[in-house]
Amino acid sequence: MKEKNSLVTGSVGKTLIFFALPYLLSSFMQTFYGMADLFITGLYNGSETITAVSIGSQVMHMLTVILLGFAMGTTVRIGRAVGAGDGDGAARTMGTTAVFFIGFACVLTAALFAAAGEIARIMLTPAEAAADTITYLRICFLGIPFITAYNVLCSLFRGAGDSRSPMYFVAVACIVNIVLDFLFIGLLGMGAAGAALGTVFGQAVSVIAAFGILRKKDFGFAMNRQTMKPSRRILWDILKVGTPIALQDGLIQVAFVVITIIANSRGLIAAAGVGIVEKLIGFMFLVPSSFLSAISAVTAQNMGAGKPERARRSMYYGLMATMAWGAVCCLYNQFLPQTLIGLFTKETAVLAAGCAYMRSYSFDCIFAGIHFCFSGYFCGDQKSLISFVHNIISIMLIRIPGAYVASKMFPEDLYPMGWAAPLGSLLSAVICIGFYVYFRGREKKQTR
Repeated sequence: MKEKNSLVTGSVGKTLIFFALPYLLSSFMQTFYGMADLFITGLYNGSETITAVSIGSQVMHMLTVILLGFAMGTTVRIGRAVGAGDGDGAARTMGTTAVFFIGFACVLTAALFAAAGEIARIMLTPAEAAADTITYLRICFLGIPFITAYNVLCSLFRGAGDSRSPMYFVAVACIVNIVLDFLFIGLLGMGAAGAALGTVFGQAVSVIAAFGILRKKDFGFAMNRQTMKPSRRILWDILKVGTPIALQDGLIQVAFVVITIIANSRGLIAAAGVGIVEKLIGFMFLVPSSFLSAISAVTAQNMGAGKPERARRSMYYGLMATMAWGAVCCLYNQFLPQTLIGLFTKETAVLAAGCAYMRSYSFDCIFAGIHFCFSGYFCGDQKSLISFVHNIISIMLIRIPGAYVASKMFPEDLYPMGWAAPLGSLLSAVICIGFYVYFRGREKKQTR
């Protein structure tokens, strides 16, 4: 196996940071061109189209994180194989992943395209934005094969210790998407359809670039016809890790969707304000999300290499970084939320609603960073079910009921509703710490 992709040697903090930074830049660019859709749409269209793109992109984000969750199983499986020096196992994991996700993407595309109208209805999309939302969704659903291929290819590279190449793929997609947004939305006046087309074409070009780099990349193991034969055992290993993560991420997004539905039921102003804040929060979550993935990869390789202490230290460094970032984001949004929300709307009512929602919601940047880092560690240690459990509990006990109750008790103010997310994350963090202490205590007893 090639040492240059190894995450099991050298300074733990330095290894984690250098692996996380390209992932952070990749995530930043991916979120940036998602925000660019909303920004460029707002330049040329009114609140109806803004709402359509906001709702449609939230549905697509939910789908993307679910796919990424499944693909995380591949990252962990390859990472453990690389850490153990098992080149054949890494190659067979790549082959099994490719075969499984090709079929999965085709089925998903057909099912979701047919259900676009029903999805818009479930989202309680305001009548003024319904037609544009359905159009946006149908075009994006046709691009699911590209979204799937992109996320799977990135998981392969990251599992093998290469987080830089995916950054280049996203850069290509970002540039293509923004250029096409100005063409389709601005010059041709295509509105929500133009935003969707720009996203799909950007993903398609990035997948082509990814395949080109994959053919030239030398990870120290090679794929051939034999490794392309799917293995049930390997598929089970991938799904055993990936399924709880996909369900966890999917349920978090479902909670966001339910909150959006609650906001949509309060009218166009609340819907637009919440939609803008969700985009901005997604941007702020890039740091903890990047560390989650980086910690997963570092933990997987080090557990495979029999170095659990390095894995734990990577989580500690991640906690320090994400909590510091969360504190900065939260502090800024207590005093200057209008400087961010004002980038996406000039309507006074939408700006006021968004600022109120952001002031309370921004506390989630601190608490989410804690459970993100623990989740990354648990996933790399093949205990991803823990992440699923704590998210289910926080969603069912706090996030959804909290948002609903707040919306009923304070129908004129979004500030109370914004507290549902950070309080849910606080509960998740407490549960994660409890599981970690339990497993550490059990490990210490076994080593005595």
